[in-house]
Parts: sequence; C-alpha cells; structure tokens
Amino acid sequence: MQVIPVIDLRSGVVVHARKGDRGSYEPLRSPLSPTSDPVDVVRGLLSAYPFPTLYVADLDAIRSHGDNFQTLRRIRDEFPALQMWVDNGAADASALHAFIEADLGTLVIGSESQGDGKLIAQHRDSMRIVLSLDFRGDAFQGPQEILTEPALWPHRIIVMTLARVGSDAGPDLARFAAVRSIAGEREIYAAGGVRDAGDLSVLKAAGAFGALVSTALHERRIVAADLQDM
Repeated sequence: MQVIPVIDLRSGVVVHARKGDRGSYEPLRSPLSPTSDPVDVVRGLLSAYPFPTLYVADLDAIRSHGDNFQTLRRIRDEFPALQMWVDNGAADASALHAFIEADLGTLVIGSESQGDGKLIAQHRDSMRIVLSLDFRGDAFQGPQEILTEPALWPHRIIVMTLARVGSDAGPDLARFAAVRSIAGEREIYAAGGVRDAGDLSVLKAAGAFGALVSTALHERRIVAADLQDM
C-alpha cells in the first residue's frame, strides 16, 4: 500500500491541518523540519522516508484567496523526482488546463469545489487527474451526481473525511467501504484520521491502494520501519 505524505500550504508556508477548519490552521511545528517553509518540510519528510509522491493542498487557491503556484515551483525545482498531487480548488476547464500546462504534477479535483460533474466526466480517462470525494461527517461536499454516478470517476479516487484530518479519530472505514463497494477496479486512497501503523494495516486489509498521512508522520507515530512493511 502506498503512503502519501500531505502538506497544506497557506501564504507560502506549511500549516498544520486539523479537522478541516482551514481558517484556524497554524504554521506547522515538526521535529522533521527546522521551519514551516515548504522546502524544509518536504526535505524533512523525505529524510524520514523516500516517498515517491507528495499530496499538496493549496488552501489559498481552494478558498479563492490567491494561490501558491510559486511555492509549488520551488518544491518542484528542489525535488524534481518527487511526484506531486495538488488540490488547488480547480473547478473549470481553464483552471485545469492552466495547472497541466504549468507541469507541476497531477491535479486533484475536489468534489467540494465543483458546481456539477462536467469537469470530472470530461477528464475521467486522464491519468493526470485524481478525484477527491470530500465529506464532512456524513455530508458529502459537492454535487450529489459526483457521488452517485461512479461512471464519472477517473481511475484514482481519494475518500477524504475532512473532519478527521489532524484528529485522533482514526480513518472513516465505513465511508471507505461504501465508496469501494461501487468503485469497481479503481484505485482508492483513504484520507483523514490515520493515527499509526495499525490504521495503515487496517486500511490495507480493507482494500485501500494507498493512504494520505500528515500528523502521524510529524509526530513520529509512523516511521520508516512501518512504511517498509506496507
């Protein structure tokens, strides 16, 4: 199972995501990094384990408060072999094409940012796209057609439980199972609530192709030896 570290960017620094309350996130403090500068944080994560892929949430772009394109370019320039999955709130074709043309990695289309299912349907065959099905508690964030019509979905799906991000609640196994039951042969990634290697093992047994992890890495509740066993 693939473990993908996550960083959340706001105003050019990495912030500590907790329970989806984006306005209250504070700059990250981690034993893996001397500062909350994104390059320092990514270097620290890669020193802990040679992750091939990094997930980046551009919180400014998601909230329509600017963007972190310059920071993404800094990360790309510093770590050219690192694959990036980036959620920047893209909700239309122009935003999608601008990101693809910038050659900054794979675009994560978040259901919470969509007005309908058209953008996803138009690009469901693209391997440059990942769909994030976003939930807050039991409520799906986005148009219901995205959730109820799996024929719209691309090959890779993230089941994102926002209220569990940065929490000690554990992954939302019931929600993951519900999505997996209708996803067919797609790769399904779990996001939100992963506490330790035990949670990773449970997700792997549940059929997860991968998991997005942040707090547990910085708090060293998941270490290199755990990841080698995945």
